[in-house]
Amino acid sequence: MTGWKSSALPRADKSRIMKPTMKKLKIADREFGSRLIVGTAGFPNPQAMRESLRASGAEMVTVAIRRANLDNGSDENILTYLKEDNYDILPNTAGCYTAKEAVLTAQLAREAMGTNWVKLEVIGDDETLFPDVPELLKAAETLLDDGFVVLPYCNDDPITCRKLSDMGCAAVMPLGSPIGSGMGIRNPYNIRIIREVTDVPIIVDAGVGTASDATFAMELGIDGILMNSAISQAKHPVTMATAMKLGIEAGRLAYEAGRIPRRLYANASSPLEGIIDVDTNS
Repeated sequence: MTGWKSSALPRADKSRIMKPTMKKLKIADREFGSRLIVGTAGFPNPQAMRESLRASGAEMVTVAIRRANLDNGSDENILTYLKEDNYDILPNTAGCYTAKEAVLTAQLAREAMGTNWVKLEVIGDDETLFPDVPELLKAAETLLDDGFVVLPYCNDDPITCRKLSDMGCAAVMPLGSPIGSGMGIRNPYNIRIIREVTDVPIIVDAGVGTASDATFAMELGIDGILMNSAISQAKHPVTMATAMKLGIEAGRLAYEAGRIPRRLYANASSPLEGIIDVDTNS
């Protein structure tokens, strides 16, 4: 059997290799190259926040309206940094416990920030931070009637997600696990059902703790992830932001590529034709 000389092998022209890229995420009338949305709370300092957001590649960031200094009277005003870096700002009704509170907060954000986009949160209690579904549905309906583009944070419940989608929400944002828990995607089967029963983008919101959680979530076929604590509370937030960016890209590309089916037994990848037939009786 003759061997090949390495010099005889043609070299691949790497300049001609097309690297695959993710499809853009479309929510309502906007398109985003990144499928990662990042919150702005809990960073050690403003500089760590800015560097982490840049490392994440995110184009949209959330701001809790009760935290923002809307009168621009402070050098530490979070909105100043975000506007300087040209992010799309998504106001967040975090900390609201009734539909009335959430609606008033969203209206304040629209007046002060000039956007009709809102991440809608209506929380049921301080301990679990799970959504109050009846109040959430009521607030969503009111805001939609008032001309808002509504992205509601909700339970990983296919029925609730379908109701929110059917009433006209621009996306649904089911939790992967409780806010700040870092427990990852606790019920992937519900997420897959939500993917089947809703026509709007699905953004997993809450619970992602590390890059493998993000990759797994994206492989389920969701459209994006919103996270905050996983980056802001990491030992090295900028490094974690980079890891999350890469994890989301890997998961989405894997989903778009189409994985092989799972099998209980082995399935040889090499062809069986041409295998040497050895006479074991001689």
